[in-house]
Amino acid sequence: GWLFWRVMACGRRSGDSKRRVILFILCVCVCQSGAETLRYSLPEEMERDSFVANIAKDLGVPLSQLAVRKARVVSEGNEQLFRLNQNTGVLTAKESLDREEICPQSDTCTLVFKIFFENPLQLIRGEVEVRDVNDNSPVFPEKEMVLEILETTPPGSRFLLESAQDKDVGINGLQNYSLGPNPHFSLALGTGKDGVKYVELVLQRQLDREEQGELNLLLTAIDGGSPPRSGTAQVRIVVVDANDNIPVFEREVYEVRLAENSPLEQLVVRVAAADPDEGSNGEVRYALTQTSERSRQLFQLNPATGEIRVAGNLDFEEAKTHKMVVKATDGEALSAHCKVEVEVLDVNDNAPEIALTSLTASIPEDAPPRTVVALFSVRDRDSGDNGRTECSIDGDLPFSLTPTFDNYYELRTSAALDRERTAEYNITITAMDWGKTRLSSRESIFVQISDVNDNPPEFTQGVYTMSVTENNSPMLRIGSMNATDADAGKNARVNYAVVRQEGKEQPEVSVNAENGDVYILRPLDYEKVRAFEVTVR
Repeated sequence: GWLFWRVMACGRRSGDSKRRVILFILCVCVCQSGAETLRYSLPEEMERDSFVANIAKDLGVPLSQLAVRKARVVSEGNEQLFRLNQNTGVLTAKESLDREEICPQSDTCTLVFKIFFENPLQLIRGEVEVRDVNDNSPVFPEKEMVLEILETTPPGSRFLLESAQDKDVGINGLQNYSLGPNPHFSLALGTGKDGVKYVELVLQRQLDREEQGELNLLLTAIDGGSPPRSGTAQVRIVVVDANDNIPVFEREVYEVRLAENSPLEQLVVRVAAADPDEGSNGEVRYALTQTSERSRQLFQLNPATGEIRVAGNLDFEEAKTHKMVVKATDGEALSAHCKVEVEVLDVNDNAPEIALTSLTASIPEDAPPRTVVALFSVRDRDSGDNGRTECSIDGDLPFSLTPTFDNYYELRTSAALDRERTAEYNITITAMDWGKTRLSSRESIFVQISDVNDNPPEFTQGVYTMSVTENNSPMLRIGSMNATDADAGKNARVNYAVVRQEGKEQPEVSVNAENGDVYILRPLDYEKVRAFEVTVR
């Protein structure tokens, strides 16, 4: 926790300049950084304002403290997904959550939020897992797939089919395929190294174009939900006359590394498949298959040359890899496949972002060193050194930055403050990344220093000498005294009073409490009193 010291001084100046000091110590315990994370789960597609958790109960915080300490919830990212009711302590989802929209590329969907308290400052980290429900059916990219298969193709040959896509995950995702009854084909299911299920058509009995030139099969994709959902596609088999050679790729897998700032039309890779047949049977054409729509938008394949070029703006922060399957088909419809895997390399194209979470706009000048003034976070969407950041304060100011966790920083005082010397500070925070071409951003924080009564009044003179002619008029003004105070407001308002001493005759003068004017109370007799002294506070 942090320890705050508050010092208050009460001074009384007299002839011997005595001063009394009273010291108050206030210890405030603030939640340690790295405290245990609150974890909850919620099914997707729940209605808006659905209950997530009772934050006040889970944290053991009285409901009355939520409003007093200005408790609030902040989600990571630009969209605020949750709402905290300060009257009930209940955390709810602001809108219906669609897991497939929030986490489209992830099997698990965890939303991170933070609960902020003030007076004292406290930060609690929380996570909500959005659980998948079976709300999507498997869908094939095309309702009909056409395969041209040579009639001399031997039994046991396999033909890769377009896989169905299911936006759900886990058991609710795609689980199985089935094929309608037919005398020639069966299905073989497999799982690639990347965990994606694929399906192949296996020839069980040799085809005869003269007997049957075309077959229509019904392919069904089934997920594992309860009840299960399914999608179908027609597989049309066109039986072609004999062609005894199929295209053969130079490599089964083409691996390419490409910077995310690669210009349009830049060559990515050239795939090549050879077919020793002559004429149209040896002419190879290329096409993409088993490739996502996004990859098709970013890359363009030349069907004649096999060249793949950049067709869109790559973004490492959006997708780090792109996988494509290229199909090579000769003039007689025999085909082969290869894989193209493009690794996108990060470029330092994002400057750090500073987000101010909490700010104390005014602090007293007697605030002890290490008093927390502001809390902010720094985020850089790049990776590696390009996403690594550091923060600094411009100029020689009595403030410092302290890292906490999750890229959060605290702005603290680093030395004693004095309003009489500097009444306000304009603090500029610079966040800079560690990329080769370093990018930075700045945020200005304005902090005012409030006055405390830490300066006693001071007279412009130590001794004031005044004269009066005897037999003067009563209440005659004979001069004025002046004292100033370096503090501000009511702390600088000065009052004057004559110090009356016990056991002694009352002084012959009075002082105006507001302006310090000195008056003789009654007529004086030179033969009785030629001079006297009066002490004024």
